[in-house]
Amino acid sequence: MLLSDILYKIPLLTVSGKTDFEIQKIEFDSRKVQKGNLFVAIPGTQVDGHDYIPKALELGASAILCEKIPEENVGGATFIKVENAAHAMGLAAANFYDHPSQSIQLVGITGTNGKTSVATLLFNLFRKLGYKCGLLSTVQNQIEDDVIHATHTTPDSVSINKLLQQMVEKGCAFVFMEVSSHSVVMERIAGLHFAGGIFTNITQDHLDFHQTFKNYIAAKKGFFDLLPKTAFALTNTDDKNGKVMLQNTKAQKESYTLKGVGTFKGKVLDSGLFGIQMTINEQEVWFKLIGKFNAYNLLAVYGAAVLLDENPEDVLTELSQLTPPPGRFQQIHSADGKVGIVDYAHTPDALQNVLETINDLREDIQQVITVVGCGGNRDKGKRPQMAKIATELSHKVILTSDNPRNEEPEEILKDMQEGVSITRRKKVLTISDRREAIKTAVMLANEGDIILVAGKGHEDYQEIKGVKHHFDDREELVKAFQS
Repeated sequence: MLLSDILYKIPLLTVSGKTDFEIQKIEFDSRKVQKGNLFVAIPGTQVDGHDYIPKALELGASAILCEKIPEENVGGATFIKVENAAHAMGLAAANFYDHPSQSIQLVGITGTNGKTSVATLLFNLFRKLGYKCGLLSTVQNQIEDDVIHATHTTPDSVSINKLLQQMVEKGCAFVFMEVSSHSVVMERIAGLHFAGGIFTNITQDHLDFHQTFKNYIAAKKGFFDLLPKTAFALTNTDDKNGKVMLQNTKAQKESYTLKGVGTFKGKVLDSGLFGIQMTINEQEVWFKLIGKFNAYNLLAVYGAAVLLDENPEDVLTELSQLTPPPGRFQQIHSADGKVGIVDYAHTPDALQNVLETINDLREDIQQVITVVGCGGNRDKGKRPQMAKIATELSHKVILTSDNPRNEEPEEILKDMQEGVSITRRKKVLTISDRREAIKTAVMLANEGDIILVAGKGHEDYQEIKGVKHHFDDREELVKAFQS
């Protein structure tokens, strides 16, 4: 594609050089640049892409899109200066891949918890309704049956548009996409056209990145501010910030609720370890998902499907057959009657939701044993909160390592221990080796007891000192049950 076409509708400050030549690829990683590429220099939190402009030129970049043009001799490359390189890259990527988001119905899901569940349920629901679909999620990216490993909750703007173009080529009518707060702030969704947006909830998370909860809320709200008037904006009004998301949106405003008045109203009639019986807009249905938090997810999915013009009865029929995504309240049973639950709960609110659900469902004689840790190089403020919630809502707790990344596991555990009150210390063990922690939990459990392994869910790795080692909570729980 001609560089001039790639730059269509991008606010340009200056252009130095010609633009009537072909660009083969857009790249923002200087190590991957090849001859004929457009290199985008993006200022980041860790590194500044402008420092790598010389490397990109050395590798043959034909054009540079940047916020600061270097003073030294830049040879024959074309330099394009913009105010916001990350935003410009999103627009350039949309142009380069022929605006694929305008050729499909793209629905974005944002919130602290529930994004993956809602996106995956929508993907599976619409496939059952007879459509070809795409999925962009934390667990995986998927084009119909073709699974593509996910590295970020929301990929970079070039990768998103490339995936969307592939989805269009495969005939996908709908794509369901998790929209993280990082992606909004970092302009990864710039240039995308959404048919709808869904807000699940918001609680403390990612303050290592956003610094304040106010900034975190503003990032989530920023997604709805971008929605066009042709889209729908569906929010959970039982969350106190649900209505905040809709304050400045141009989109059609809709809501779902278990407690108040909304477009889509639900009520839980019965809940057990095998499903939920509830009414949705006065229609009574039994679902295979478990817990009140999934009642909200089901409402969001139902609401979005109806707003996408699907028949309500068909939606409920197919939705009643769906099961949870991998690592979301995933049950594993031992031969001697112990119950294991693996869940991605890695925030205080998510952990509390899961443990409250377990306590609501368990018999009095069943004990709850929780294995939980916190990730390294992330929001430290939630560490004592996670331990406090675990010890308040469990009979026994094992604090362990999650993804320590570049931190020492023992230091993370010390932060968690600050949330354990003196009266509850007797019920807490600290075992930094996650495998041993899971084995110990199984040894402590009696017949009928429930073991919650929280924090990693679907993840099949443990990140230590920059290296990802294979580790799957589900596999470890099965091995421990069999030993």
